[in-house]
Amino acid sequence: ATRTKSADVERADSGIGQMPARKWRNRASETLSSLQAWEAHRPCTDCGERDLPVETDVQNCNQRRADLCEKCHKRRTERKESVLEFVNTEASYGEDLRIIKEEFYVPMQAAGLLSQEQLLGIFSNIQELIDLNENFLEVLQEEIDQAFDQGDDDLMTVCIGEIFLEFVNMLPAFQTYCLQQSSSVNMLNALEKEKELLRIFLNVSQNDNTALRRMNLRSFLMAPLQRVTKYPLLLSRIIKATTEYHPDHGSLREAKSRIESHLEHINMKTKQEGNTWTLRSFRQDSKKKREVINIEMRETALKTVGWLREETRFVMEGSLQLAQPPDGQWVKKGSKTLKFQNMQVLLLVNMKRMSESSLESAEPGPVKDAVLVLIRDKNNGKFHLLREPLRLSNCIVSTDPDCDDTFELIEIRREAFVFRDSDRARTHHWFRQIRRYSRELGSWKKRRNALPNIMISTPHTRP
Repeated sequence: ATRTKSADVERADSGIGQMPARKWRNRASETLSSLQAWEAHRPCTDCGERDLPVETDVQNCNQRRADLCEKCHKRRTERKESVLEFVNTEASYGEDLRIIKEEFYVPMQAAGLLSQEQLLGIFSNIQELIDLNENFLEVLQEEIDQAFDQGDDDLMTVCIGEIFLEFVNMLPAFQTYCLQQSSSVNMLNALEKEKELLRIFLNVSQNDNTALRRMNLRSFLMAPLQRVTKYPLLLSRIIKATTEYHPDHGSLREAKSRIESHLEHINMKTKQEGNTWTLRSFRQDSKKKREVINIEMRETALKTVGWLREETRFVMEGSLQLAQPPDGQWVKKGSKTLKFQNMQVLLLVNMKRMSESSLESAEPGPVKDAVLVLIRDKNNGKFHLLREPLRLSNCIVSTDPDCDDTFELIEIRREAFVFRDSDRARTHHWFRQIRRYSRELGSWKKRRNALPNIMISTPHTRP
């Protein structure tokens, strides 16, 4: 009787009769069914499709992986394996480099088996490759560790492409080593025949040194060549397993394109030097061919200015039209009377290194120097300089409102040049970049605010 009375009071207080209560229960049941149906066909977090497996057993699939369709789940697994393969093979390559130094170079130097010049001829820039590998591998491993610490078991936050582009300066070091490989092997063969102690040392090392895995010195010296040709293959595997919406997708493709262009450039150099061997060849398209030409121009510019590669930034590069006004008549007659010729122009800036670390040195430091390198069109397979580089510390850059499709660069007490691009907006961009660095350099900048003539007023210059 007490139980019945309390039930009557509860129904009276709520104001809900039997029929409304049944409707609410039906609605709740329908809502639950809808939620269960949505849960069974919820969209994949990677591709947005709705073919996820219904099973969400914790033992088989945690909640994060339950939000992925089977295809994307497999893709993430493949991407993780490809990323780890990239890092692990980089570590193995670094170990081979250390074996070259510690098991061959150092003992041969300490025993006086070869002179320093002979050691340099055989081992080339092996120390530079070791330093680059250590820095590169350190950053890669930090990214992997950080991802695991943050619970990213699939390594989706690891951006191999971005890291590779940060260390793109290691590619010229590979090129230096590859181009000297043929002469290095020939020198080693000649010295091994000539020096009995060297031959004994190499034989004993191969047979008795367990660290060498019964491999000879020539096999280890091939490690950099094998590594640089494997980068495109490893990057391709990561690209294949990376969705186009991933933030690293574009950087991965750019990194792959850069390394393939460098390999093509190395092959081109080996043919020019008369060598018969080549690295693994890749299909050339117009973009890669253009990049190969850019690499060659950068090398020519670096040799000309004599700067360290790690302290040099290539701010702009490309084709410009150049003319030299006779007797300074450009302002009076305008650009229509000038005779222009096509020229390859590179704007190089020498930055002070902030740190010895390769990664930190990528941060821009104070500008030490800036130059314009003028290169004629390629002739007989080689680039030729028009003249010595134009140092912007000795130049004044200006423009005339009546000739807004050109700008003028005057080398103090020497020559004057008029530049233009086929695209007017790009001409303005060249002008702003060159003027920026010319104003930062030179003792005259405080006196005349980078104006070519004291009678020219500030409003006449392009903002």
